[in-house]
Amino acid sequence: MPQRNDNLMDKITSLAKRRGFVFPGSEIYGGLANTWDYGPAGVELKNNIKQAWWKFFVKDREDVVGIDAAILMNSKVWEASGHVAGFNDALIDCRACKARIRADHLIEDALNMKAEGMTPEDMTKLINENKIKCPVCEKIDFTEARKFGLMFKTFQGVTEEDKNIIYLRPETAQAMFVNFKNVLNSTNKKIPFGIAQIGKSFRNEITPGNFIFRTVEFEQMEIEYFINEKDWKKLFEYWQNEMAKWLEFIGIKKENYSIREHDQDELSHYSKRTIDFEYDFPFGTKELYGLAYRTNFDLMSHQNSSGQTMEYFDAENNRKYIPHVIEPTFGVDRTVLATMIDAYTEEEAPTSDGKTEMRVVMKFNKNIAPVKVAILPLSKKENLSKKAKEVFDLVKNEFTCQYDESQSIGKRYRRQDEIGTPYCVTVDFESLEDDAVTIRDRDSMKQERVKIEELVEWLKKAF
Repeated sequence: MPQRNDNLMDKITSLAKRRGFVFPGSEIYGGLANTWDYGPAGVELKNNIKQAWWKFFVKDREDVVGIDAAILMNSKVWEASGHVAGFNDALIDCRACKARIRADHLIEDALNMKAEGMTPEDMTKLINENKIKCPVCEKIDFTEARKFGLMFKTFQGVTEEDKNIIYLRPETAQAMFVNFKNVLNSTNKKIPFGIAQIGKSFRNEITPGNFIFRTVEFEQMEIEYFINEKDWKKLFEYWQNEMAKWLEFIGIKKENYSIREHDQDELSHYSKRTIDFEYDFPFGTKELYGLAYRTNFDLMSHQNSSGQTMEYFDAENNRKYIPHVIEPTFGVDRTVLATMIDAYTEEEAPTSDGKTEMRVVMKFNKNIAPVKVAILPLSKKENLSKKAKEVFDLVKNEFTCQYDESQSIGKRYRRQDEIGTPYCVTVDFESLEDDAVTIRDRDSMKQERVKIEELVEWLKKAF
């Protein structure tokens, strides 16, 4: 189990940079607040999560199909969905240090209560009555909370005129709603069925600075599952169970997450029921995933706004209706962070001289580990390197591989431990004689001798 202490996030962010998981964005120019770049190990982990999710929820199912929609959409989409008028947060400024803070986060952190759904006026009153201190300078001198639009604006065309304003999408969901009839007509799917998408979204919000937990540019994995209204309760429970199965599949331990029901006063305007899968991050218990029953709000809104029908014809019952929607939504970046926290382990490990030392190992589930196999010649000798590269060429077509011959074998093992590589394959001088290699297991550190001709099959069984 991860060592959940006060400095765990410091350890995670340090390891993330040191081992190429996540780098600060634009670092050589002093960075850009709340932006991060994924390095060689991080992009493999992120891609593995996305590919596993797509297989789990799309490829292995007959009732879900995928799309990849444009980030930029007609502004009328966001007017119809309610984002232009209502997509905002309440912000508050500290007059003393000029820090800008989300008022709901300030209240939640200070009073351990949910503030989502409260008006800016109510938040201001609560902050003043409880004399909440600024988390930056600890002074009590705030402005009144006020609404702040969350969508990034840009312009299409050659002039920056209001009529040319378009937005970077703040969510991936709307593209699935506006493409509902296109998908229906091109696939001939029957209700219930889902549309899935993985893609970037953008929100111009003040973030608390908890590494990659909340950023202005982020990636979502979402499904809009279209249903008959009468079936929503049983299908809601079904998707809750599917989301729990996914968490188990990627190795998130049950004791590290919980499910929270949204109160009526914090439900989004489109939602009749919403639950959050909350994860115990080192900085607090926060939302990891969400599951919402969106009724038929979105399809109805787009039908009314566009004049295009969003009705589904139920041939079996000879009737038309606008489907309702169950929405399971998953944050890619939060999944990366949760898997890193769950995987982070410090433990005693034996050394070659019979002593022990502390090792850091990322015990990722094998399904998502960035590198599956490392090929390591025992030393940097020409004959060993040649043999090791032959083994690398043999394995690389089946598994994500890394070849490493720099520094001592012990240091290379530790390096692979820190990126979470499940198996290290060592080519030694005996390999030149017996055509066998030594496989080291990441978690147990036990070693096994395997013939090179049997290596790929051995690894396939291990995964």
